[in-house]
Formats: sequence, structure tokens, C-alpha cells
Amino acid sequence: MQYSDKVMEHFLHPRNVGEIENASGVGEVGNAKCGDIMKIYLDVEDEIIKDVKFQTFGCGSAIASSSMATELIKGKSIHEALALTNKAVAEALDGLPPVKMHCSVLAEQAIKAALVDYAKKNNVSIPELDDFVPDEDHDHGVEEDDE
Repeated sequence: MQYSDKVMEHFLHPRNVGEIENASGVGEVGNAKCGDIMKIYLDVEDEIIKDVKFQTFGCGSAIASSSMATELIKGKSIHEALALTNKAVAEALDGLPPVKMHCSVLAEQAIKAALVDYAKKNNVSIPELDDFVPDEDHDHGVEEDDE
């Protein structure tokens, strides 16, 4: 499987790894069945994401997607973070193989789950997330042996 240089860079040297104590919001998505689990921690101040960290258990594409997604939302408003799509994450990584696109979907969903948690903890309304339900059985397409 061919990965872009950016995927390899973010896999080998991921940004924003770790956790934030007393995070404003925490989102965890994925499942042990597929082997990809992402946890995103947000530190939000005045609706701006001051810091973001992640912990990901999964393949190289999952780690790279988490790393890139945190880079894309750090310093942005919560509404800018909401606009981040899995496609934007994949494009920022110069593409992902089709069977690995679910990793960028998980990154988008982990951010949204963390924002849901932030909204609940702070009694804030984020109407765009009212109907958000993470996709626990996301589609992997063809299963790969090299994960």
C-alpha cells in the first residue's frame, strides 16, 4: 500500500500526542473490533481551541489522521472545527488509500464527539451537533492484512 510523504511524516512524527488534564471536552470514537480507537482532548477558551491532544490506538493512517486533524483545528473557533471534514483531513495528508479513508472519518467524528462533551460540560448549545451520533460500525471497505 502506497502512502504519501505527509501520511508517513505524521505517522512517524505525530503532532499533539497526549492528553489534557481537566480538558474542556473529550471525545472517543472507534471500536476494538476494527482496531482503531481515537480519543481527542480539547482545551477551549472563549470558544477558541487553545490546545488539542490525541491518543490513538490503530494503524499508521489512523495516527496520521489524528495528528493532521489536531493541527487543522488548533487555534480555531469551535465552529471552524465543526466544519472540518474527513475529506479535508485526507486532502491535507495528500490522500489516503481508499481502504484507509475510515481513519479520516474517525478523526472528524472524534473532534465532534469532543465538542459534544464540551457543550454538555459547559451548558453550551451547538445546534450542528444536536443529531450527531458517531458511526461505530464505519466501513473499512476491503480488509487489509498489513495493519
